[in-house]
Amino acid sequence: MKRSDFIKKALLTGAAASLGPRIVHAKKEGDFQSTYDRLRAPIGFNHLPNKEEITMNTVLHKADTRGHADHGWLKSHHTFSFANYYNPERVHFGALRVLNDDTVAGGRGFNTHPHDNMEIISIPLAGDLEHKDSMGTVSVIREGDVQAMSAGTGVFHSEYNKNKDQEVKFLQIWVFPREKNVEPRYDQISVREVEAANKFYQILSPNPDDQGVWINQDAWFNLGKFEAGASDRYRINRKENGVYAFVLEGNVTIEGQSLNARDGFGIWNTDEISVQADSKARVLLMEVPMNLS
Repeated sequence: MKRSDFIKKALLTGAAASLGPRIVHAKKEGDFQSTYDRLRAPIGFNHLPNKEEITMNTVLHKADTRGHADHGWLKSHHTFSFANYYNPERVHFGALRVLNDDTVAGGRGFNTHPHDNMEIISIPLAGDLEHKDSMGTVSVIREGDVQAMSAGTGVFHSEYNKNKDQEVKFLQIWVFPREKNVEPRYDQISVREVEAANKFYQILSPNPDDQGVWINQDAWFNLGKFEAGASDRYRINRKENGVYAFVLEGNVTIEGQSLNARDGFGIWNTDEISVQADSKARVLLMEVPMNLS
């Protein structure tokens, strides 16, 4: 079997089996295929830095090139290969493995299903998303909140639109962990009090004492809300990391590249990046390790 066919089969059979809009049946906790092993297997052939290359590298993913799934109750755009969407050039960006732009119909959601050894981040954009998990967590996240779950040794969870009369929109982001088999953990905060105008503010880091939620990876996430004409520079925290920028609203220029709403732009082999708002805009920066050990 060709390497490309093998990778495609692994992604389609593995991801679709547990990530589709259906109930995942498991006899007991731990009785499921590892999320980490299923998605880690094909990593290593795209969007990794060339050690001999010292100039800045970039990769552009326009909004209309993303994968799309419409299950009626769930409409999702996939920046990276996920479930039935497969693109060998769009499997990951370093440790960033999943970036799904989800819309869930009123009263619907993802039934209880398992994950392990994955850092799962949810950023609601509109509506109310209810979360329940096997750690005993019951919570609702709304726009202005950020949720992080370290699946570690294994956790079961469900996510539902709490309202029956309106949609919920949120970003579902998965990052490979720094360490495997840690104790599962849930974290949720409101970032409304730390929002800053026309500059980036941190919403996630690897440090529990820092601003934002924290995860089991050397990653930093920042949000920025900009008026037209405003600009800011973002300095990378760790030289081995790259930054994946995702434009939530408006039009911006990042390192000379014009971007529109829902475009993605990955940058690595640089110390900092510049962001210029060409209109009123909102941008998410995800700094992640580019090499996976």
